[in-house]
Amino acid sequence: MDKGASQHRLCIAPMMGRTDRHFRHLVRLISPRARLFTEMVTADALLHGDSKGTAFVESQERATVLQLGGSEPDKLAACCELTHPRGFSEINLNCGCPSPRVVSGSFGASLMLRPQLVVRCVTAMRSATPRETPISVKLRLGVDDVYRYSYFRDFVLRLAGAGCDIFHVHARKALLDGLSPRENREVPPLNYTWVYRLKQERPDLTIILNGGVTSQSAVRSHQNRVDGVMIGRHAYREPFNLVECEHVSFPKTTSETRPRGEVLEQYWKYAAERMSEGTNFQHIARHALNLFHGCAGSRQWRQMVSQSAHKVGTDHERLAALLERLPQLPP
Repeated sequence: MDKGASQHRLCIAPMMGRTDRHFRHLVRLISPRARLFTEMVTADALLHGDSKGTAFVESQERATVLQLGGSEPDKLAACCELTHPRGFSEINLNCGCPSPRVVSGSFGASLMLRPQLVVRCVTAMRSATPRETPISVKLRLGVDDVYRYSYFRDFVLRLAGAGCDIFHVHARKALLDGLSPRENREVPPLNYTWVYRLKQERPDLTIILNGGVTSQSAVRSHQNRVDGVMIGRHAYREPFNLVECEHVSFPKTTSETRPRGEVLEQYWKYAAERMSEGTNFQHIARHALNLFHGCAGSRQWRQMVSQSAHKVGTDHERLAALLERLPQLPP
């Protein structure tokens, strides 16, 4: 497997309201080698919104992918030019999100029904981005009644011809009418066979499988068939499970695992730094709620963090109050 593919062995999916810079920092403490995504940011928001928005990385972040939402080639190209100085390791076009907001904006999963437009988008993004920065696409297997392997394969191959050679595939189709975003992550059946088949037919492409990956055994199984796996909500519900997933993904290069207590200590130091810049403690603390998932006392931990985050007082006083109770942490 080539070096580019190995960088994608373990990816954390872009999740709205989840994969902000604070959660990415926490994951980086747990899993140094995982490839992280920003939340999706629309082209209009990036071009006309706050330049300090959720899309931008901290200077110490590595292997972070910027995910863009949009369907206008010129705007997407402008986003690539604007964000190049930030040093993202990859620029990703969202062709897989099925939320009503995204569909009404004529991007996300609905773009799979407009392959010619997506080709123009990828071509524009590629031309505006230095060659060493890959352009990738996150997509589904199909949309509504358009669900045939031949359509899925041809969609991918057309984008490959436009300059995209990395594909993050959520191994379900999207149903744009009648299902919520959450139901679209669970109701359409998984179909890993098509993803495996695509990789077998086009070994030159980097194929990452997403959907239903919740254990290190699943990670190992899929990595035997494709270039990498992408973990979504499971990484947020059980973040420390990423330790085992990283061991499976990078068995020869994984550094020594930090214990949960050390991860937490480093995360609170990070919290104090961000609060000195004006960040609300609650925005940072919420990502640590699941750090002790599966441990004795995890419920008490969640209550402790939630109560501290909502107490009256300054953010630093809230953090200090929580730190005073750390001896009660579960093992």
